[in-house]
Amino acid sequence: MTNSERPGQKLGLLMCIALGMGNMIGSGVFLLPRDLAPLGWNAIIGWLVSIAGTLCLAVVFARLARRLPEGCAAFTYGAAAFGPGTGFIVAWSYWISCWTVVATLAVAAISNMSILMPWLADAGALSAWIAIGCIWFFTLVNLFGVRRAGGAQLLTLGLKLIPVIGAVLVGVWALGTGAAPPPTMAGTEPVSLSGVSSAATLTLFALLGFESACVVSDRVRDPERTIPRATVIAAAAVGLLYLLSCTTVTLMVPIETLHSSNAAYATFFARLVSPETGDVVALFAAIAALGALNGFVLLQGDIPRDLAHRRLLPAAFARDNRFASPWITQLVSSGLASVIVYANYSRGLADLFAFMVKVTTSTAIILYIVGSLAALVLERQGTIRVSAGFAAATIAGFAYSCWAFYGAGIEASLWSLVMTAAGLPIYFLMRRSAPLRREETPVA
Repeated sequence: MTNSERPGQKLGLLMCIALGMGNMIGSGVFLLPRDLAPLGWNAIIGWLVSIAGTLCLAVVFARLARRLPEGCAAFTYGAAAFGPGTGFIVAWSYWISCWTVVATLAVAAISNMSILMPWLADAGALSAWIAIGCIWFFTLVNLFGVRRAGGAQLLTLGLKLIPVIGAVLVGVWALGTGAAPPPTMAGTEPVSLSGVSSAATLTLFALLGFESACVVSDRVRDPERTIPRATVIAAAAVGLLYLLSCTTVTLMVPIETLHSSNAAYATFFARLVSPETGDVVALFAAIAALGALNGFVLLQGDIPRDLAHRRLLPAAFARDNRFASPWITQLVSSGLASVIVYANYSRGLADLFAFMVKVTTSTAIILYIVGSLAALVLERQGTIRVSAGFAAATIAGFAYSCWAFYGAGIEASLWSLVMTAAGLPIYFLMRRSAPLRREETPVA
């Protein structure tokens, strides 16, 4: 079976937008104020840099999706410009980022739930097992087909937008009525290149996922039109919401309060509205993390499936169940995410989240770097005809991606490079045993 022969219904524009926005609005925006608050103005500049860079990348991926609508973007874009070896390595690294994101989001959901159940913050292995249970619940949802996963994404997106938009409205109300002191940057770091770099890396994690529709393009109806529109709409809408919402929380809650909080948005609402409202927001934040977890479980299943169809992974990874879900791939991916959660639970919820943010971000950035380079190469070859503005956006997106990879730090970058390099023996073994079955999609 090839991807074009997959049974079942496909995703339309609304579900693709929900997939992109839902994967972006996960744990990042709800937990990042704790890490961004000490950075002061660096955090706001970091948000602006990340949003601008993400929009440039969204434009690049939208154009590539219009010219290369078939197959998984994590493989297709790099392979079209540099060959199947590059495509495999990029797809492999992005697959790693997907199941590490799944692990991170499961931890984030438990972190937010610890506001309602404080014992979760110190439960040790029990917290890890609850997080693992969340992973396997949404794995089960995805095993029942892409449309059910898309429906869950639409539902959770509607719920998670409530606290994000609500924080902006509460902030405006508090400033207008004098219910909160004016925002201050007292006690924060002065503006510096290193401070902005750190902030940009952290904020990029909150923006990961804008490319989600590109990664599952074979599951999308009319991909040439649907994917570009969904990608740009999701990136622009979430970027604006993040800038307003997260900055409001960061500026209106004291640094020391945020530093001791496992759920910054819940703390914000508890201080400015009521403790009961804070508890409700903690529940919504947990739902947001779980909704994004659902979306990334969908992605983690499709990437190895696509590689298996190309005979770059064992054929077992291409097997679908009767709901057109790659069940072996899902079981393997969720199993790896579960191992990550359990092996690192001793770090504590906050420390584990910060560590996983950097590893996940540095791994996902490889797709952004290669995608930008691929666009430049295809343009130079005359395969893609673009304007000077698109070329400038591509260069800006590439520069931003490289900067963010550097900002992730040595430990996280080394982890991402080692895990990516681990796929090379598999690639050479599979290429030796069988030629590519499904050639790279020709550029329209």
